[in-house]
Amino acid sequence: MLKIGIVLGSVRQGRNAEAVTNWTYDFATKRNDNVEYEIVDLADYKLPFLGAALPEDRQSEAETAIKAWSDKMASFDGYIFVAPEYNHAVGGALKNALDFLNPELNNKAAGFVGYGSLGGTRAHENLRLILAELQVATVRTAVTFSLITDFENMSVFKPADYHKNNANEMFDQVIAWSQALKTVRG
Repeated sequence: MLKIGIVLGSVRQGRNAEAVTNWTYDFATKRNDNVEYEIVDLADYKLPFLGAALPEDRQSEAETAIKAWSDKMASFDGYIFVAPEYNHAVGGALKNALDFLNPELNNKAAGFVGYGSLGGTRAHENLRLILAELQVATVRTAVTFSLITDFENMSVFKPADYHKNNANEMFDQVIAWSQALKTVRG
C-alpha cells in the first residue's frame, strides 16, 4: 500500500492552509484508492532556521525536531504539498523545512495544492525547482484555489466544485508516479 503525506506547508497564525489541507485530505480519502493518506502539519515540527546558531539549551530540542521531521518525510512514497503563495513564492517555513531533507525525498513523487491571488501557482513553480534538486518528480496537474473566488472575505474556505476535476487528475498522477518510483527505490 502506498503512503502519501499531505504536507500542510504554512505555520502562520490564522492560516487558511488548515481548511485547504483538510479539504484535500477528505477528498483523497473519499477516493478509496487503497492509499494511506496522512496530514503532516509543519507547525508540529518546531524546526530551527537551517544553519542558525542555537543556544546550548535549545540544541537537543532542535535535533529532536529535525529527526522527527526527517523520519516522518522518509516514511512516505509520495507527497501533496499544500502551499500558500507569499510574495510570489513558497513560504519561508516550508522552504526551510525542505532544506533539512534530501535522501528522504529522493525518487518520490509530489503534487501541489495551493492558494493565493493566482491560486498559488507561483509557489508551485518555486517548489518544482526546489524539489527537482531533491530528486522528486512533480506532476503536471495542480489544484489552485483563489483567495478571491474560493474564500469568503479571503478567510472562509468555500471552494468551487470544478476544483474536484483537477484534484482527481492530480491524485491519479501522484499515485501513478509514486507506484512507479517505488520500484526504483527497491
